[in-house]
Order: sequence, then structure tokens, then C-alpha cells
Amino acid sequence: MKWLYIAAGIALYVKMLLLQNPAPDLSQQMSITELVVKDCGLPNAVSGIIFRNRLYDTIYEVVVFTIAILGASFLLANERQSCAIYQFKDEPSIVLARLGATISALVGIELAIRGHLSPGGGFAAGVAGGTAIGLVAITSSPQLMQKIYKRWHAATWEKVSVLVFIVLSVITLAGYELPHGEFGALFSGGIVPILNILVAVKVALGSWAVILVFIRYRGLL
Repeated sequence: MKWLYIAAGIALYVKMLLLQNPAPDLSQQMSITELVVKDCGLPNAVSGIIFRNRLYDTIYEVVVFTIAILGASFLLANERQSCAIYQFKDEPSIVLARLGATISALVGIELAIRGHLSPGGGFAAGVAGGTAIGLVAITSSPQLMQKIYKRWHAATWEKVSVLVFIVLSVITLAGYELPHGEFGALFSGGIVPILNILVAVKVALGSWAVILVFIRYRGLL
């Protein structure tokens, strides 16, 4: 079996050296970026690639992030909970942290809603939302954060967002798409804006879950 792997590696190496990959002549045609924009109906070609041309990759990225959250909860579940919680105590730091949380939350919402039109997207929006939650967590009571997390059923919404994302992705990959709408409008790009928002919700709520786990078992963020 080892020699088979070696032979396959040599054959692949020879192929890369001796055989050229055919490439289309785009000198008299549209650029790749223009083709992507035209195909997905979005000004943001990156969002078009992530949520349409390379949707398989995005599905597995969301699944990997979900597994990472479950893994953190599972690996720390048998550890002793931390008695010391390290947080900001002085008033200036609390004010600045909560101001930063407000700005991060607003940026996250804007990126989630308009990420298909301008630089940004669901992952960036989720990171901004998770940053806002983290800044609030280091200035608030852990019990209060856990209470809010349970009251709004954040864990359930996180799982629902993943399931809905996978279902809509499968429908899209099967060839069924929403109308693209008017190019550059807020409601355009077919299914991409919806997938964008779902990823933002997933990443933000997943970050919240991880933050609570590390506060509980490590006392640190």
C-alpha cells in the first residue's frame, strides 16, 4: 500500500510538471470578477463566491464551527468551575467596554444586513456580534449573562440557524434559487442575504456559548 501511495504521488508530480492545465482565453471577455457578479447578482463578489460558487465549503465551515463549540463544552464539562471571575471593576473601563460593545453590535447588524452589497458578510458580522457579547460579559455578572442566554433560548436559536442554513443550502445546490432582484438593492442576490444573516446569527450565538463556558470553567475570557 505504501508503494501505491508513492507511485500516485510521483504520477501527480509528473502531471504537474509536464501537462499544462487548459485555461480559457479571457482577454476579449469579461473578467472573472465581472462574471461572478453577473452570475450571482451581487456587487460584493466575495459574498457571491462564499454563498453560491463555493457553497459546499461554507456549509462545512459552519459545521466545523458548530463542532468546535460542542467540543469546548464537552472537554470542559468535567472540570471544576472557577471560583474567581476576572472582570473590569473600574467605572471608566466599564463605560468604554460597553461603548465598544454598542459599536460592535451596530457594525455586526449592518454587516449582516448589507454584507452582500459592501465589504463584509455573515462571518464578519458574527465576529462583531461575538465581540459585543464578550465586552458586555467582562463588565456584567456571569449569572446575569447565563440568565439572559437561557431566557432568549440562544442555544436553540443557534441550532435552528444551522439547520435552516443547511436546508436552504441544499435547496440552492439543487438548482432552486430566488429571483436576484434589482442589482445593488437591499433585497437582491436571491438566497445570499438570508444565508448571510443565518451565518451571522450562528457565529454570534456560538461565540456567546463559548464565552459562557470559559467564564464558568476558567474565570477568564
